[in-house]
Amino acid sequence: MPWRLLRFGLSKKHPEPRMFDAPDALKPSYDVVIIGGGGHGLACAYYLARDFGITNVCVLEKGYIGGGNTGRNTTIIRSNYLTPEGAQFYDKSLELWQDLSTEFDLNLFYSNRGHFTLAHTDAAMRTSRWRAEVNKHYGIDSEVVGPEFVKKHAPMINLQCGHHPIMGALYHAPGSVARHDAVAWGYGRGANMRGVEIHQRTEVLGIDTKGGKVCGVKTSKGYIETTKVLSATAGSTPRILKMLDIDTPIFIHPLQAMVSEPLKPWLDTILVSGSLHIYISQSSRGELVMGASLDPYEVHSTRSTLDFPEGLSAQMLDMFPFLSEVKVMRQWAGMADMTPDFAPIMGKTRIDGFYLDAGWGTYGFKATPVSGKTMAYTIANDKPHELITAFSSERFKNYELTGEKGAASVGH
Repeated sequence: MPWRLLRFGLSKKHPEPRMFDAPDALKPSYDVVIIGGGGHGLACAYYLARDFGITNVCVLEKGYIGGGNTGRNTTIIRSNYLTPEGAQFYDKSLELWQDLSTEFDLNLFYSNRGHFTLAHTDAAMRTSRWRAEVNKHYGIDSEVVGPEFVKKHAPMINLQCGHHPIMGALYHAPGSVARHDAVAWGYGRGANMRGVEIHQRTEVLGIDTKGGKVCGVKTSKGYIETTKVLSATAGSTPRILKMLDIDTPIFIHPLQAMVSEPLKPWLDTILVSGSLHIYISQSSRGELVMGASLDPYEVHSTRSTLDFPEGLSAQMLDMFPFLSEVKVMRQWAGMADMTPDFAPIMGKTRIDGFYLDAGWGTYGFKATPVSGKTMAYTIANDKPHELITAFSSERFKNYELTGEKGAASVGH
């Protein structure tokens, strides 16, 4: 670390304030209790306070802020989804992302890169054209391009990709990346500045109801009276729902990722390949951020495996043979809460006062702003925001699935 930076950090003349307060104890009651101190929970708390003046809010986090899937993803932001419901929802999120750094007065390292969904088969090309048409209908910048266009924007790529030659791609110019932990800090600080309490290392042990309505929450640090509770706990959702005997078709699968040692900048875009089961971008620090598809088994764990970097590295070398000597620095796993139609479950539940923000699987990070905003509206008005009506859990009973699998690509 440079001496000038260290001297500044230790100087009493330039004290750096805490990112958020650490309250001593829980209050007896709150207007809203949010379970989950990740991006979605903190964003909801922020918009409840900013947009609706609801500040008597408590965010409960079993671990530490952003320690769940918010800090365990590959930071890709896009809106080139397949269904009208998904495309409009994520496009609103992309719009909100543009101004977050300014709004928070915090550098989120938001970087517009352009997003390529590579097509290696005729079927993949048909899906790309389908997605492009849906996107264009809603004013979303997406187009189908040929392999020459891909090579122009990623000169180091091997267009043959082993036995999977690139036939074209769906190009989404607004595709971006951001620093995931900074997003949690920004929303957390913004909510805390407006009066929201954030309690880390506080586990929810039970949720009480009376007459079909929420009336309280049991925690490891005491009891809270409340009439409104939001669960935004990603991979821990089944555990929370079990407390209320609520059934959903959510299954938890591990999703792994890894980063390489830092390299000089050479990859300006985001590349995704469904055939190779890979997606890749380069961070501001020069690391290659790489991920693959979901692990095929259901496990409630964030433990990574040895076969993941072995398999992903082999696919990486099909796309970029020159990386054969590059070292993998670290790997990790998150718990992806998957639904059958690859779309979230958002809104009210059969328990009055209990709201759900779940089923994000592999695409929750990019939806952080819009999820927080729409869930804040839903809680404040006790009715679903128009952007999330298609994501109600009732769709599974009525066989009105959203069908977003075609735009999930690999797992991001």
